[in-house]
Amino acid sequence: MRTSLIRFALAATGLSLTVAAVSPLVAGPGQAPAAGQPAVRPGAVMRRPGDGRTPEFPEPTITQYKPRTTLKTAQHPVPRAKFPVIDVHSHQPTPISEEQFATVVKGMDANNLRVLVNASGAQGERLTRAVAALKASRFKDRMVQFTDIDFRNVGPGWGAKAVAQLEADVKAGALGIGEISKAFGLRFRKADGTRLRIDDPELDPVWAAAGRLGVPVLIHTAEPQEFFEPIDFQNERWLELALYRDRRYPAGEFPRFEELMEERNRMFRRHPKTTFIAAHFAYHANDLARAAALLDEMPHVHLEVGAILAELGRQPRAAREFFVKYQDRILFGKDSFQPDEFPYFWRVFETNDEYFDYYRDYHAFWKLYGMGLPDDVLKKLYYKNALRLIPGLPKEGWPQ
Repeated sequence: MRTSLIRFALAATGLSLTVAAVSPLVAGPGQAPAAGQPAVRPGAVMRRPGDGRTPEFPEPTITQYKPRTTLKTAQHPVPRAKFPVIDVHSHQPTPISEEQFATVVKGMDANNLRVLVNASGAQGERLTRAVAALKASRFKDRMVQFTDIDFRNVGPGWGAKAVAQLEADVKAGALGIGEISKAFGLRFRKADGTRLRIDDPELDPVWAAAGRLGVPVLIHTAEPQEFFEPIDFQNERWLELALYRDRRYPAGEFPRFEELMEERNRMFRRHPKTTFIAAHFAYHANDLARAAALLDEMPHVHLEVGAILAELGRQPRAAREFFVKYQDRILFGKDSFQPDEFPYFWRVFETNDEYFDYYRDYHAFWKLYGMGLPDDVLKKLYYKNALRLIPGLPKEGWPQ
C-alpha cells in the first residue's frame, strides 16, 4: 500500500490539516484503483469508494440489467380515466371498417375514452369515404376525421390548389388538419429538389385558410432532441436509437433540431389567427421553461401530450405547476392506439404515486411519478380544451 498526504491550508484560522488517503498500487477485479486512475473530484479530499473499481462479475448489457426494487410505496393504478377523454391524436385506418371500429371502441370503453380524433389524415375521395364510414357506423359519435396536406411538388401555383382541396375537405366533414407529419421539415422536397422548410412562404395560403375556416392544425415538428445528437453513451435515448435506425438524424444529412424549431416558430408567428396544436408538447416537455416561453409568446399555439409522458413523469412537481398555470393550453393526445398503455397516463395525471414503471423501457430507463392534477385541470386536459378548439365534436353529455 502507498500513502499520500494531502495538506490543506485554512487561511482564515492559520491552521493546517493533514489527511491520509490510502490506495493500492494495483486494482484487480473488485479492488480499489491504483495511483494514476481517476483523480480526486473537485472539492473532495479523497476518491469516492467506487471510483475506478472494476466489477468482479461480468457486466450486464443495458437490456439485461432490470433490477428489482426493494422500495415499498403506495400503489394506485388507474385502469380508467376519472373523466371522459377526447384523444386528439390517434391513428386509425382511413376509412375504418365496422369490425375495426368495434375493436377500437372496446379499448376506448375500457379507458373512458369517449372520442378519438383520427389524425391519419386523408384528402379528397379517400376523406369522403372515411367520413361516410364514420357517419354510417353505430359508433358514429366516437370518432372524427382530420384532413391532410399534400406537400409534394410545392412550387408556383401549389398554394391555390392546396387551399381549394382544404376547403373541399372541410366541407366534406374534416374537423381539422393533421397530423402534419414529422417528415415536414425533415424529408419533404420541393419541386426544385430543395428541402421544404417549415416556414416556406409558398405554404402561407394554407395556414391562413385554416384560420379562416376555423379548423385547428395538429403539427408534428422534428423529433426528440437527442435523436439529432451523437449516438454515444451520454445520449439518454441511446437504446432507442440503437434499436430504430429511422430515428437517427445525423448532422450533414438532416437539418438540426434548433433549425427546425426556428422555422416552426417563424411560421407560427406569421399566422396568429390560426389555431395550432403542437404535437408531442412541441418537443419541449424536457424543457418546461422553453415550452412556457412558446405559449407566452403565441396565444394561438397549444400543446398535446402524445409520447412524452416519460418527460412529465420524471419531473412531477414542475410538470404539475406547468399544467396548472397553462391549463387552458394543453390537450390530451396519445399517438399510437394501444389500450393497455393509456392507464399509465391516467396514473401520472391523477395520482401522487411514486417510482413506477413506464410502458416502454427504450423511451425511458427511469421511473415515473404522479402529478396529482386537480379535477378542474383534468377536465380541461381530458376534454374541455378539445371541445373549445375543435369544431363539430359532440357537445352533449360531458361533465361540467
